[in-house]
Amino acid sequence: MIFITVGSQKFQFNRLLREIDKLIDEKKITDEIIAQVGVSDYVPRNYEHYDFLTKEQFNNYITKSELVITHAGTGVIITALKQNKKVIAIPRLTKYEEHVDNHQIQLIDEFKSLNLIEPVYQIKDLENAIKNVNEKKYNKYISNTETILDDIKKFIG
Repeated sequence: MIFITVGSQKFQFNRLLREIDKLIDEKKITDEIIAQVGVSDYVPRNYEHYDFLTKEQFNNYITKSELVITHAGTGVIITALKQNKKVIAIPRLTKYEEHVDNHQIQLIDEFKSLNLIEPVYQIKDLENAIKNVNEKKYNKYISNTETILDDIKKFIG
């Protein structure tokens, strides 16, 4: 199963949702798809979708998925990586009115440099990313949350 999430901010991500429908129409995607579409006004034709999910539902879909396709939000990427999921991330871009700036490009650049995700900079490249993601070996995500918390505790005394 592929889980798609576009986040819960006030911005649409129609570009991604349309591309998924196109790839399903072309039989390039045959897996079951579940999507959280947020405030996007594009209505998917070929896959199950929800505007928003509870945290429990969201985590359940991540757990069940083999692949997570997402906007380049740090929270969802790390959540998926902590569960050892393959992640394809696409940055939201201002030119498509998907965000207020293009900071998500820098976020996926950083995750890419650590070899943790498969970045997609151009939506037309999503098909190849889906084909290649299972053949590619990614680094395992190692959380440093405990180290940071220990440092804070030492600092506070």
